[in-house]
Amino acid sequence: MNPTLHPGRQRGTTLIEVLVTLVIVAFGLLGIGALQAKMQLGTIEAYQRAQAVVLLEDMSARINANKANAGTYVLANPAGTGDSQPDDCTGMAAGAPRDICEWSAALKGAAEVKSGTKVGAMVGARGCIEQIQAPDTTTGVCQPGIYQVSVAWQGLHLTSASALTCGSGLYGADGNRRAISVRITVGLPACT
Repeated sequence: MNPTLHPGRQRGTTLIEVLVTLVIVAFGLLGIGALQAKMQLGTIEAYQRAQAVVLLEDMSARINANKANAGTYVLANPAGTGDSQPDDCTGMAAGAPRDICEWSAALKGAAEVKSGTKVGAMVGARGCIEQIQAPDTTTGVCQPGIYQVSVAWQGLHLTSASALTCGSGLYGADGNRRAISVRITVGLPACT
C-alpha cells in the first residue's frame, strides 16, 4: 500500500512509538534507581560489618594481652549502647574494667564525633564477652579457658537471624540483628 494515497491512515503512529519508548525508558530508569538504592544499602551494611570486625579484634587483643585475668572480662550485660559505662575512662586503673569501659565507648561511636554526635561505630552497637569453658588446672585435666567475644548491631533490612545470642531481642525482629564473634583460648602452659 502506498502511504501517499491514504495520508490519514499513517497519522499518529510516530506519536505512539514515542510514547511506548518513553514508558520503556521510564521503567528502565526506575530499575536503575532501585538498583542504586540496593547498592547504597549494601555499602552501608559492609561498612558496619568492617567496623564490627575492628571492634571485635580490639577486645580480643585486650584479652590476649591480659590472659592471666581473662575471666574478669566476662560481662553479665552487653557493653556499648544502653550500658552504664562512663564516657570518660581516663580515671580508671589499667586492666579489665578500663578495657571494657574503653571498648564500650568505642561501641557507642566515640572514635568519631560529628556535630557533637558519636558516629564512629555501627547503629546500636553492643559487645558481649562470655566464658564458654572455665580453665581447670587440676592435675591430669589441664583444661584451657575459652571465651567468646561478640559484637552485635542494628542491620538495615531483615535477613536470617544470627545464631549468636549477643544483643538478642534488643533490635526488634531478630532478623534486624547482625552479630559476629571470635573465640579466644587461654592456655595453661604451667599445667602438668
